[in-house]
Amino acid sequence: MALLVQKFGGTSVADVERIQAVARRIARCREDGHELVIVVSAMGHTTDELTGLARAISSDPPQREMDMLLATGEQVSIALLSMALHAEGVPAVSMTGTQAGIITESAHGRARILEIRTERLRRLLADGHVVVVAGFQGTSSGAAGTPEITTLGRGGSDTSAVALAAALGADACEIYTDVPGVLTTDPRKVADAQLMEQVSCSEMLELASLGAAVLHPRAVEIARNYGVPLVVRSSWSDAPGTLLTSGNPRPIGSEGLELGKPVDGAELESSQAVLALSHVPDRPGVAAQLFEALGAAGLNVDLIVQATHEGASNDIAFTLADADRDRAQLVCREVLATMGAGLGEGGAQLSAEGGMAKLSISGAGIMGRPGVAARLFDALARAGINLRLIATSEVKVSCLVAGHQGAKALRCAADTFELQDGQLRHDPLPCELGVPAVRGVALDRDQAQVAVRRVPDRPGTAAAVCRALADAGISLDAIVQSERTHGEGDQLSRDMSFTLKRDERARAEQALSHLLRQWPGAHFEEGPAIARVSAVGAGMPCTPGTAARMFRCLADASINIELIATSEIRTSCVVAEADGVKALQVIHAAFGLGGDEVHQAQGTEAPI
Repeated sequence: MALLVQKFGGTSVADVERIQAVARRIARCREDGHELVIVVSAMGHTTDELTGLARAISSDPPQREMDMLLATGEQVSIALLSMALHAEGVPAVSMTGTQAGIITESAHGRARILEIRTERLRRLLADGHVVVVAGFQGTSSGAAGTPEITTLGRGGSDTSAVALAAALGADACEIYTDVPGVLTTDPRKVADAQLMEQVSCSEMLELASLGAAVLHPRAVEIARNYGVPLVVRSSWSDAPGTLLTSGNPRPIGSEGLELGKPVDGAELESSQAVLALSHVPDRPGVAAQLFEALGAAGLNVDLIVQATHEGASNDIAFTLADADRDRAQLVCREVLATMGAGLGEGGAQLSAEGGMAKLSISGAGIMGRPGVAARLFDALARAGINLRLIATSEVKVSCLVAGHQGAKALRCAADTFELQDGQLRHDPLPCELGVPAVRGVALDRDQAQVAVRRVPDRPGTAAAVCRALADAGISLDAIVQSERTHGEGDQLSRDMSFTLKRDERARAEQALSHLLRQWPGAHFEEGPAIARVSAVGAGMPCTPGTAARMFRCLADASINIELIATSEIRTSCVVAEADGVKALQVIHAAFGLGGDEVHQAQGTEAPI
């Protein structure tokens, strides 16, 4: 007998017939001897309808009253499902988030869970009841300790379910939806998208942060942080779905269930080199040609960044083992000669620097918490450590620093994020052999590309930029520091490019305006409309040539890459918005992720 938390989304309980079907499924599971806590969303489009009513009354309704209103949607669902369970002969009790003991921050509309007081839930389970809990909501202590209803924001029911599973020590959390599980990409755009039988929580965090809607990143963070076995399954079949793997279960700390330390490890990789090519032609195929040649020479590249600049030229930088630096320079020279981008005055420029070290911090949802990268950059700046290159993802932030400062940088990270010696690693193995290089591909068309031009090239600049954005609550995705410099001496400057949510572009410009005024010549610039397409897989570090394959298929489709940002398990390319879907399709095909066309139930719970 197992203790299971099962979550059913809005389309699964959209009408009476579907609620009754869910009740029959739950009854069968209980007959198998399992203890069950059921989390449900509001029926169908109820949340949208309630929001529409509020907007009809006020263009800017108070957030507290919005929480009072929206929380009623789940209350209808839990009552109706409990009635349906009673009709099936199953003793059931419905509970709001408050009644279930879900305690949150006092942040209306986006509260994070602090703790779940499980005593009442455990008593009801011990008495043989199925407990039906309203997702998306909790309670906080407002002014003078008065309880207040709060909601958790987008994806809140997923978050509620996984948090309950963590607090109860459940054997598994099952997310029931209208798709068969986690797919290799969005089947609405790629007809032969395939079901993944298994995916790691780190890979899923990357996919979810890139626009995959089958699971919310906060739910995956909780599963990863506390070792909750998580399964995504179809409400309409008994197929096993997709298993999300994570580490061993661990206890919930005193700092809060969702407010635990965002960084759980740091590592230092020594003997690194960085090669930088600037003023290379800005046309399809350049990145493919370069990295194919490096792969053919047996050179394994680690981080890659590319930023688009004024005019028809780009900068590309990459890292690899210091021992391979000389061979990599020869390959780069040959490639530049082949493409007619001669070195020297008026042509491409190539520089190489060895004796570097790569510092990385890792954790669940790092980039979703705006202050994390800024804290790291602040600490390194105070220690006088300059950042040669920055690479970011949802689960890792990496910086290239001078090798003689590597140990100091690692200690800074450990002190900043209160890491113990057991959480620090030196020269770790890149990955487990046999893990697929690419598991899934995601497309995000809700991004904007912006740049801050001619910012000082000195310690503290990246920290100041990221701090200004973090203080405004703006999360960055890709952060690309340019290789091209302007000026000289004390006036040396660089450009930094970012991708962020499109609706946060104006706020980002406002947040940076005061800072940029302090730096002569610095200014904010918005790029053209973009789409971001990304390949994700834990086997990338052990599979040379993965990025080159991605770049090649885009080049063969005549799709130009405007920006590249990689991490250990993700390669992202920014392309023109009009090329987004085509880019997704060719990358999915290039890695052989397709198969027979996937047939799925219709609904609003979108897959990746």
